[in-house]
Amino acid sequence: MGRNAGQSGVRCRMNTTLTYGWRFNLCQLEQRVGEAQFSLASCSLCPLACGVDRWKKRGACGTSRWAEVASFNAHFGEEPPISGKTGSGTIFFSHCNLHCIYCQNYPISQFGNGRTIQPLELADMMMNLQQRGCHNVNFVTPSHMVAQILEAILIAVRRGFCLPLVYNTSGYDSLKALALLDGIIDIYMPDMRYSNNEIAALLSGVKDYVEVNRAAIHEMHRQVGDLQLDQNGIAVRGLLIRHLILPNDLAGTRHTLQFIAQEISPHSHISLMSQYFPAHLATRHAQIGRRITRAEYTKAVLTLEEFGLENGWLQDSSELE
Repeated sequence: MGRNAGQSGVRCRMNTTLTYGWRFNLCQLEQRVGEAQFSLASCSLCPLACGVDRWKKRGACGTSRWAEVASFNAHFGEEPPISGKTGSGTIFFSHCNLHCIYCQNYPISQFGNGRTIQPLELADMMMNLQQRGCHNVNFVTPSHMVAQILEAILIAVRRGFCLPLVYNTSGYDSLKALALLDGIIDIYMPDMRYSNNEIAALLSGVKDYVEVNRAAIHEMHRQVGDLQLDQNGIAVRGLLIRHLILPNDLAGTRHTLQFIAQEISPHSHISLMSQYFPAHLATRHAQIGRRITRAEYTKAVLTLEEFGLENGWLQDSSELE
């Protein structure tokens, strides 16, 4: 395992047999846009399936017809093959279909900080990030914005957009939405947050996270396979799974890593994250109102080794107690 984003001396096992080279099929893309727009009328694009007509009002995710964006920029804090030397072109969407009580981006995800934009402006952001030399365009918290993202991709592709697309998600994604993205998204970067639905309901407000998340991971891997890097170590296609270690084993790390190794791929690239701190409402809950310990993170690292998961990145745990 290598060190995570921002660390020196990064190393990871590279797969240089690339399958990257897809081209957008505009007719298919136009069809996907139409299907996604139709689905907004009784929204079922994310697992909440709230049925709200998002052409007229806000759904359970907090958004309606148009995209809402908090920021976009070249970002250098992602995993090394995502950020590279010139940055990942991140577009942070406002709101979220989860309500995590510990969310570190809660002003954006829970309070909806950001502004409403039209598809043309979202496409302009994509083109701007490409012109600035970013390695990819990275849609952050995109699960409730699939229709809006597809509209912008269509506009951008017609203007010459050609970067890899990263779908950077909480992992609470519907198979319906992922089917619309098949052949369009190059790199899936989902979280696997929990292996227990009761904990998911308590901490993130959804009762079916485990089943939905695992089905989504299966589908993402079916679409893009294991992570593939070019000759410079930059990701061009594949699946990169993030797992955030939570205090008191609330993330169910062992069960999650076993699932990845045995049901997805032993060659999966995993970012094992030690960065948890009690943000937002977490200080009100005793079990999650502290940082993780060095012993908790070390236990997770040893579990990776036990299941033979050798590809990916570790974060620095030297500051943990």
